[in-house]
Amino acid sequence: MKRVTLITGTPCTGKTTTAKQLATKLNADYINLTEYAKTNGLTLGEDKKRQTTIINEKAMQQKLTETINATDNANIIIDGHYAAAVTPPNLVTHVFVLRRNPKELKKLMQKNNYPEAKLNENLAAEILDTCLTEALQEQKKEKVCEIDTTEKTVDAITNEILEVINKKKNCTIGNVDWLGTLETQGILDQYLNY
Repeated sequence: MKRVTLITGTPCTGKTTTAKQLATKLNADYINLTEYAKTNGLTLGEDKKRQTTIINEKAMQQKLTETINATDNANIIIDGHYAAAVTPPNLVTHVFVLRRNPKELKKLMQKNNYPEAKLNENLAAEILDTCLTEALQEQKKEKVCEIDTTEKTVDAITNEILEVINKKKNCTIGNVDWLGTLETQGILDQYLNY
């Protein structure tokens, strides 16, 4: 039986560094969906306004199914903010939605020179639980786990994921509420500008 683990979340939550480290620890095949889409011709063009690549989701789903079925590796890690939407639910064992406090997230996106419109769009996505909502709509609820990465090292995040995979810790959702947190602190309008 193959174990297909999805690592999703908004940009700067730690997806790629965590997914790569997890793949190393599990000796897993690693698929970064952005690279995979470009390598396999699964793009439909560029959205210039949003500065993002448009993915052919149906073709991506078919190609991922082929790739997963063709590998001899028992572990596959799929990394991407839309991983839950393009990976067939019958093949998925876990979906880890990485979350990060918008205060920390904003600083990281500024450090990475995100244009203001992209920064605001991604902050809104994090505050409004966009990746979690998509994961719950596209995948089986019991497979979806929320991990707060705020102020955590990649090692700590990876170990937390491994504990869930190895059934030493329960998979949970609903433990992050950035909307409520920012509202309570009276600073929601500083982070929700879309």
